[in-house]
Amino acid sequence: MWAPNIWKVGVTGGIGAGKSNIARIIASQGGAVLDADKLGHRTYEPGTPTFNRLAEVFGKSIVDEAGQINRKALGGLVFGNPANMKRLTDIVWPGINQLAREEILKFEREGRKVVFLEAAILIEANWLDLVDEVWVAAVPPAVAKDRIMKRNGLTEAQAEERIKSQLTNEERTKHADVVIITDRPKEETEVIVNGHYKELQQKINSFENLSLLREKKSKL
Repeated sequence: MWAPNIWKVGVTGGIGAGKSNIARIIASQGGAVLDADKLGHRTYEPGTPTFNRLAEVFGKSIVDEAGQINRKALGGLVFGNPANMKRLTDIVWPGINQLAREEILKFEREGRKVVFLEAAILIEANWLDLVDEVWVAAVPPAVAKDRIMKRNGLTEAQAEERIKSQLTNEERTKHADVVIITDRPKEETEVIVNGHYKELQQKINSFENLSLLREKKSKL
């Protein structure tokens, strides 16, 4: 078991499901939170193994005059091209995974007992071995569609396409230890999230050794 002295929670969900809001609520309570999207941005930095591999696979045309990855140019090569998209994720996802592990180990060394990793691709990238439990944010597809149309300025057809390209709520919740429905006022969601967080803290504190908690969970 890697990072045995810290309990690791993966927070995931589809686009517009409210996973980032859950992470913000946890952070506002002083919780340790990692954002896989931000880690992803770090993997693109010049000089990193991910940067070098992307330039090797997709060509120098994706590197701009400032020596940075041109996301627009890269996007033009991968969107609508499943083979290229797989090449991209095969390079970037392991880089994010490695950074997540490094950051979690830092929190463990600081003496933290629990860390939350917000990652939309937690299940798709097969990162379940990164965490001890999974929290899934979920809303009905119609709610997600309305949210991302307003937030991202998408048409109805574009929003529906985004949602259809992802795992369904049912596919995600199969892996969930906690499911949080965010189709409610933010204040209610905050109460629910804080309740789950407090319950988790109490559970962790009730075990002298986290290996005992893992053992108990494995038997459920």
